Amino acid sequence: MFFLLAGGLWGQPRAVMVLEEELNRNFSALKKLDPAPYFIAYQMTEQEAASVTASQGALQNSSAAKGRVLDVSIRLGDTKLDNYRQIRGDRPQFASATAMPLEDEPNALRRRVWLETDRVYRAAAQRLMNIRTNQQVKLEGEDKSGDFSTAAPVVKYETVAGLSFERNLWQDRARKWSRYFLDKPEVLASSVSVVGQREVKTLVTTEGTKLVHGRQYARILISARGKASDGMNLGASETIEAEDMGKLPDEKTVQKAVEKVYQKLVGLLKAPLAEPYTGPAILSGKAAGVFFHEIFGHRIEGHRQKDETEGQTFTKMVGQKILPDFLSVKMDPTLKRLAGTDLYGWYNFDDEGVAGRPVSVVKNGVLENFLMSRSPINGFVQSNGHGRKQAGAEVVARQSNLIVESSKMLSNAELRKALVEEVKRQNKPYGLFFEEVSSGFTITSRRGLQAFSVFPVMVYKVFPDGRPDQLIRGADIVGTPLTSFSKIVQTSNEVTVFNGYCGAESGQVPVSASSPALMVSEIEVSLRERSQERPPYLDRPEGSTVRAGGRN
Repeated sequence: MFFLLAGGLWGQPRAVMVLEEELNRNFSALKKLDPAPYFIAYQMTEQEAASVTASQGALQNSSAAKGRVLDVSIRLGDTKLDNYRQIRGDRPQFASATAMPLEDEPNALRRRVWLETDRVYRAAAQRLMNIRTNQQVKLEGEDKSGDFSTAAPVVKYETVAGLSFERNLWQDRARKWSRYFLDKPEVLASSVSVVGQREVKTLVTTEGTKLVHGRQYARILISARGKASDGMNLGASETIEAEDMGKLPDEKTVQKAVEKVYQKLVGLLKAPLAEPYTGPAILSGKAAGVFFHEIFGHRIEGHRQKDETEGQTFTKMVGQKILPDFLSVKMDPTLKRLAGTDLYGWYNFDDEGVAGRPVSVVKNGVLENFLMSRSPINGFVQSNGHGRKQAGAEVVARQSNLIVESSKMLSNAELRKALVEEVKRQNKPYGLFFEEVSSGFTITSRRGLQAFSVFPVMVYKVFPDGRPDQLIRGADIVGTPLTSFSKIVQTSNEVTVFNGYCGAESGQVPVSASSPALMVSEIEVSLRERSQERPPYLDRPEGSTVRAGGRN
């Protein structure tokens, strides 16, 4: 008989031991049923977060939370056909982020695991029956690969440091930083948030994997919003990310970021509206990173190559040129820092217990690989460590740290000169420089247009006659992937990083995108929708006037 000690058996964490015992008990019982499982995985995710938010010198929120949830994965049938097979219009969803006790009390843990395993088995059995029926009455898809691949079991117990969030310190700093906006009449709303997060994942599987791993996140978000005289809602922000709270910058650095947000908002409120435009442009490194994340990264996620509802832009283009030959792209979840910035998309193991590894996706313009989870596709059988998900969702192939590399580089000054020359050659009145973007989205579904949109914040007209650049507002980048790639003609020699969270089928996951600045011979800009509401009529409470277009 084994006895559960505080640290588990022979140094094994107690939670791992409890999950493993219940896994083996349930697996043995379910194998006697029809259909029988061939694989079960339990993933318990412990999340801890603390945050403070202040606005105009006053604390708005100060919170801390800690919780545990369980996701159960049961595969019935065999690796060639199981209950996770995607059938048109129906994606599998068994995980539910079931609440778990915070303490490693064996009986309490076992009871929750037992009930959730029973629920998931019933749902999995019903779906497998539906899939088998579907196979008899529907045509088989082009991709005849199986539904699951093998992976070597991993036994590793990482230690994740506790979250160190000095609440009083960050409350005082958030108040101080946010007070800067108090006497700024152009600012209708503003906030400064400081967030610390810690996440620890415990995974046990019937293959023998026993894994504890995790990480921390830290972020400061500064935002300010205003309204132009024509009703357009405008916002500016700065985000500072770090691997943990101890790596966030000092007060003076953050204060400069606060002041920068204000200056950006004032500039946007005064800026003229953009015009519909097609012509040459430069995308800064951050803008280019988001550009590649949206129009390229999602289209090389493995599961999309197999899903018959997807547009499958690159499915049959392995070994073919899809980018200019001076560009290469890789995904590298093992990289924690690049160009002086902590990366958000790193991890040691993905959510299927496969070690993260660098993947060369495009080399010298030629497509080499897809991002793979343990769901095979034609020509790519094994995972390359990119099966990812948010707690409560099902794993699919997702991006990690996207890195664009170039062998055709100019200095930023030379790249700008090249833009001016291209503007003159095309006889355009100006070119565009996209300095900063907020986000973007792409449509990959076969039913929709194979298009993308990227939402810039700071966009400048660059004139060929040497006039100073002119900030404009309300411009969105739109286009289609293959056409947009063919227009890239040059890059800078400096790489910058965009960090954020990406939302897709498996929920929100942290990602990074890094790239040198890109010069394109042609980009299309559309006009952003704007509100019809006027700026505030009433004076500010302290008696000052609203100078951003409101009444005096």
